[in-house]
Amino acid sequence: MSNNMGKPNLEVFAETLLNEAKKNSKILVTTSDSRGSGKLVPYSKELPEQIIEVGIAEQNLVGISAGLSAAGKKVFAVSPASFLTARALEQIKGDIAYSDLPVCLVGISAGISYGQLGSTHHSIHDYAVLRCIHNMSIVAPADNFETIQAIKQAVNFKSPLYLRFGKKPMLDISHENKDFNIGKAKFVTKGEDVLLMATGETVQRAYLAAQILSEKDIHATVISMHTIKPFDAETFLSESRKSKVILSIEEHSIHGGLGEQCASILAQNDIKTNFKILGIPDEYMINGTQSDVLDYYEMSPEKISKTVLTLLSK
Repeated sequence: MSNNMGKPNLEVFAETLLNEAKKNSKILVTTSDSRGSGKLVPYSKELPEQIIEVGIAEQNLVGISAGLSAAGKKVFAVSPASFLTARALEQIKGDIAYSDLPVCLVGISAGISYGQLGSTHHSIHDYAVLRCIHNMSIVAPADNFETIQAIKQAVNFKSPLYLRFGKKPMLDISHENKDFNIGKAKFVTKGEDVLLMATGETVQRAYLAAQILSEKDIHATVISMHTIKPFDAETFLSESRKSKVILSIEEHSIHGGLGEQCASILAQNDIKTNFKILGIPDEYMINGTQSDVLDYYEMSPEKISKTVLTLLSK
């Protein structure tokens, strides 16, 4: 297995969007004082007529994006995920989702990417709140390949879409599987013992945990559930019926995200298995880097593999 390190998904997003916008003058970027943090400075220099800066005004950002979309533009609204999905939630619900406008909302520096800035800047609620809004798709790419494909598909996406990106360089975990379709789970590895369900940047941690487990002759299926909604329940059910242990791993609250979606499907289909949700618990979070926080909450590759071993022993 290759452990080649790529760029941060956020950088790949900006590069890919610039390439697509050069080919399509209907593509516009709106941003809430986020050109720098969104890696969009090269975009603004090369395509100054295709970017609109609204300042630190997330509600205006979404409203303006809705209006531009209604006028026939393909809009990518870029803002820190923590603020985009909280301050502007009413506008997302009414102006975008209810109005069925194909705006692509781009939550940057998502999850706990802001690290030491603390809980005010973390977005560990975004899956939960957006899952509750009808007509909103939610995608968190796991590596550079998934990011490129997500942007290319977003250009032609016909309904509201939320894309989530972090800041950390990502492993190439798609070298053995170059398939990507919004709404369809992607296999990273396949094994018959354990199922590791992950989304976004935690997929690489599941992938590294699978390598540790393979050294112990335990073979894991790792799924990049890049699309939180619509959820690929068919693939999840098929794989869950084969596995002795299932873990869900997410850079999000344990409430309302990937894990609770998996738990709901298992319960409603009467599948009884050793299952555990790994995520951020309902407590005052520790302060530290993204890696510090994820490691603390049992999401290091070593701790994931240890949790699997514990569950297999039961």
